[in-house]
Amino acid sequence: MKLAYVSAALNAVIIGFSFLFVKIALESAAPMDILAWRFAVSFAALSLPVLLGKIRLNFRGRPMHRLLLLATLYPLGFFLFQTYGLQHAASAEAGILNAFTPVLILMMASVFLKESAGGLQWISIGLSTAGVVFIYWMKGSAIDLSNLTGILLLTGSCAAFAGYSVLARSMLKSFRPMELTWWMLGIGCIFFLAVSGIQHASDGTWNELFAPLGDFRFIVSVLYLGILSSLVTAFTANYALSRLQAAKAGVFANLSTVVSIAAGALILGETIEIYHLIGTFMIIAGVWGANRPWKRPSAQNHPA
Repeated sequence: MKLAYVSAALNAVIIGFSFLFVKIALESAAPMDILAWRFAVSFAALSLPVLLGKIRLNFRGRPMHRLLLLATLYPLGFFLFQTYGLQHAASAEAGILNAFTPVLILMMASVFLKESAGGLQWISIGLSTAGVVFIYWMKGSAIDLSNLTGILLLTGSCAAFAGYSVLARSMLKSFRPMELTWWMLGIGCIFFLAVSGIQHASDGTWNELFAPLGDFRFIVSVLYLGILSSLVTAFTANYALSRLQAAKAGVFANLSTVVSIAAGALILGETIEIYHLIGTFMIIAGVWGANRPWKRPSAQNHPA
């Protein structure tokens, strides 16, 4: 069980730093090209030990249609909604909306997985969400309803991730975490490479797809995003979901905001204000409270 908590926390740390590498990559390539290279790297990195027989996968007799639905939710639905949503809304709005994902996971898990939660768990997840919103609000950020298209797309991104969390939690009774991870990365690789390739083929801009490979900063960013922020995070998320209730694993995502603040201060020299500390305390306290055994859950944890 401790390893599940470590996995969830590691997931948040990696994602927290990923925003810096996305910014760097965007200096050299378009968003869809970054996704194509990101998932190509992640799938290749995982497929190599599979081909060498170091990792064994078995999909025989398994419900493959559910795997397709899972990959449609994440990574396809999540990243498509997020990418196009950010074209119509600010990144701060995405951060605020993402903070409500654990609440959505808790609601969906209670309906579809019958994973009950006590009042203190609801309060704790609400506190963690409020901590993220508080930080953005103090920075002067808010939801601009005039960006309705962007808001709806970003909300779709949150819903896709929540749906993935609940579906993966259910599917991990039949699949091992590594099997889900390999399938998700494979579908992401095929889809985003196809979309990026079709776009460049229609525009006659194949050189723009490969030109960023001459930029060392882009290569480092893609390696981080592909290996750590796609492969490792997908596996750690699936592993955590195999051991923890969906809501308990999902609330760790808000810790990425804390990591982003720390990364901004340590790497970019950004100033940490008192409201950052207050919001960080709220987030951490909420994550801790959500994972406290306030009441015996109705749905027993199951092995991977």
